[in-house]
Amino acid sequence: MHAWVFWLIAAGILFVVEMMTLTFYLLWLSLGAAAAMLVSIVTPDNILLQVIVGCAVALVLTVFTKPLAKRFRTSRGFQDTGTELVGKKGIVIEPIDKGQYGIVKIGGDTWSAVSDQFIGLNEQVIVVKRGNAIIEVERWEGTH
Repeated sequence: MHAWVFWLIAAGILFVVEMMTLTFYLLWLSLGAAAAMLVSIVTPDNILLQVIVGCAVALVLTVFTKPLAKRFRTSRGFQDTGTELVGKKGIVIEPIDKGQYGIVKIGGDTWSAVSDQFIGLNEQVIVVKRGNAIIEVERWEGTH
């Protein structure tokens, strides 16, 4: 197998996993693999150069986009869509076992959710906390 095919597959897998996690860390690794793929097309026998370029691109993107993202998030008028989830009600569409993930529908969106208690199918919940791609919920008792 040609080296560029390996790098293309690695970039594609990392990109797909990134779309499922939405953390942006795997996106930079995916772009690093894509850069390594371009180098492998030009110099197919120089694996070390491909790895160095891929790592350098991923590292540079990670280092330089962190401050930009932080500046953007703290800028006036920025509103993170996830923070508005806290306090909203949803319905469980896949049961949540203690320590296990379930799925909750809030409005038209579905979210992976965890809870300190078992919450069954079609029960109403309220969002108490949000992580990167996972929310923490409690059973809605109507007293919140």
